[in-house]
Amino acid sequence: MDIKALFPENEKPLDKLVEDGGFSSVLRSICCVGDSLSSGEFQIPKEDGGFSYHDMYEYSWGQFIARTTGAIVYNFSRGGMTAKWYLDSFADEHGLWDVNKKCQAYIIALGVNDLFGQNQEIGSTEDIKDDWKNNGKTLAGYLGAIVQRYKAVSPDAKFFFMTMPKEDDGHEEQRQGHRKLMYDFTEKFSNSYVIDLYEYGPRYDEEFHEKFYLNGHLNPLGYALTAKMVMSYIDYIIRHDIKAFEKIGFVGK
Repeated sequence: MDIKALFPENEKPLDKLVEDGGFSSVLRSICCVGDSLSSGEFQIPKEDGGFSYHDMYEYSWGQFIARTTGAIVYNFSRGGMTAKWYLDSFADEHGLWDVNKKCQAYIIALGVNDLFGQNQEIGSTEDIKDDWKNNGKTLAGYLGAIVQRYKAVSPDAKFFFMTMPKEDDGHEEQRQGHRKLMYDFTEKFSNSYVIDLYEYGPRYDEEFHEKFYLNGHLNPLGYALTAKMVMSYIDYIIRHDIKAFEKIGFVGK
């Protein structure tokens, strides 16, 4: 075997989807901080014309990763979640800062409800202060505080900041602003990377919705596909930064 085959020239993230988790399987404990799309939420029509919403965690992309790689994966998420809600009350109420649940990796997938639903100001990394309690009241400030608090729980953990995919929904400017912020976070925080579904993932267009959506949220196939993309992207990151992961087995120990 020629190990050069593991490092194709000019390879881009998601050029191929791994079926077994690839090198993402070296992460044995993962925390998914997110909203409905991290919770396996199904949106079901009601007789009155509205919808009911159900967090079906066993269908979340995090649990597909858990079953594929055998890792412990925590769903620190809920439908409708915002960074502000998570920081102000949700995490405390559910014991999500518990050091007994510290992980080797944290996947941060928040921002949709903040920007689209609450019209939260994006802000910048300048809103992140040495003491998280003094952070600015922006998405950057709230998200930054979440990262700061988890870095205190698991100092050597790896952080993966997930961008929003491209979608024809009128929020292009906000999606681009969120993507820029995620890359800025990697400059602010050590041991951090971007899972850039905006640039390298599929466009969530009409064809994608027809195959992978159930009303306004993903269907089971959509969550399974997201898991494949996340594992494949992390596999790519690890293969292109191997030295940074050679001691991952000691993280959190």
